[in-house]
Amino acid sequence: MDITQISQTLRDDALVIVFTNVLMQQLGLPVPAVPTLLLAGSLAASSSSLGQMLAAAMVASVVADWLWYWSGRVFGYKVLAGLCKLSINPSSCVSQTEARFMRWGLPSVVVAKFIPGFSTVAPPIAGAMRMSQPGFLVAAGIGAGLWAGLALCVGWLMQDTVQSVIVVLEAHVGRVLTVAILLLACWLGWKIWRKYRFTQSIGIPHITPDELLAVLDGESPPLILDLRGATLIAETGPIPDARITTQASLLETVSAWPKEHPIVTLCACPQDASAIQAARALLRAGYVSARPLKGGYEGWIASTQRPLSATSCPSKA
Repeated sequence: MDITQISQTLRDDALVIVFTNVLMQQLGLPVPAVPTLLLAGSLAASSSSLGQMLAAAMVASVVADWLWYWSGRVFGYKVLAGLCKLSINPSSCVSQTEARFMRWGLPSVVVAKFIPGFSTVAPPIAGAMRMSQPGFLVAAGIGAGLWAGLALCVGWLMQDTVQSVIVVLEAHVGRVLTVAILLLACWLGWKIWRKYRFTQSIGIPHITPDELLAVLDGESPPLILDLRGATLIAETGPIPDARITTQASLLETVSAWPKEHPIVTLCACPQDASAIQAARALLRAGYVSARPLKGGYEGWIASTQRPLSATSCPSKA
């Protein structure tokens, strides 16, 4: 199907196409919706049809957000961890995204639409954190209205420009596809390179959960830094004797800790990404023994055989 046929199809079934495209993108599928919204706006016959398209886009976006919200509310951390594992860059972990969400609060649901990746993660975090459903839906609707409305209005106000671009694209469709494929390949290659660099960086020495349990009873037990997000900590309780911290407050958390004493970093993300990042930051800051916990929180739980909580602590033997 060429660009002219796509335009005609969009003109004939604009509401269905806009709704389906936005719904698929907001559910996390790699289907860009902004080009469709721009084209749909340029093809709108009247302001009323433009309003109908906006309503369709908003409903689709809010439905997808509501589904993600309830997945987070029902399954909590497991959904967030699953989303993190799907990321091509494991260092962009749930705990870091959650920290951003915690800083911004409810407005983060509004601005999430304009931040690639964050728009998919924000709704399940809101659900896992038991954010008020009415407040969430209002914020999601406002965000969807601003995001879709901007794209539709730009297309509406620049109808002649968009149509001219379509004519040019139609005349040079082969070249355009070649350039698009090259740009996509460059972007994908950059992402893969970042993942490769991270994979190479995980050569930093780790400490196993069993080794950690053994040294906790020693004369110089290590400081445990818990980099899990607030959602998981709220669900399972804090780890006894561990200090909760984030990447941003890492050095402040250890400011009173002797630099020659051991530190263990722990997270709950793929390939111990946040724990490795924190350990490297501590080593660069002059702490002579900073090691990430191998397997992170899941490894710790597997070693102790049961979840930890503030009121139920395993033996350190």
